[in-house]
Amino acid sequence: QVQLVESGGGLVQPGGSLRLSCIASTSSIPFTFMGWYRQAPGKARELVEGMSPSGRKNYDDSVKGRFTISRDSAKRTVFLQMDRLKTEDTAVYLCGVVGDHGVGFQEYWGQGTQVTVSS
Repeated sequence: QVQLVESGGGLVQPGGSLRLSCIASTSSIPFTFMGWYRQAPGKARELVEGMSPSGRKNYDDSVKGRFTISRDSAKRTVFLQMDRLKTEDTAVYLCGVVGDHGVGFQEYWGQGTQVTVSS
């Protein structure tokens, strides 16, 4: 089992910045994918940015040039730097990873952290 704990959300004005962190309870399970998702009220969950162990990234076009995903060298923590935030970025942001257990893959999710962009 893997527990994920997110932090760093909050209230920010349009144009401001936030840095989200997600730490996994273990580094003994390799993660084939680590990503940040978001879910706004009444909308489906969507991938914001994600990355593979090789560093390859994919992202939603709406955050291109504004958000940056990164991970630490121990590969237990994934970050999301969010700059030039817009009101439409308001959502619950969740960390999601795919663990490779050798005999199969398993998705894990954090509880989410609220990001509110408002003046």
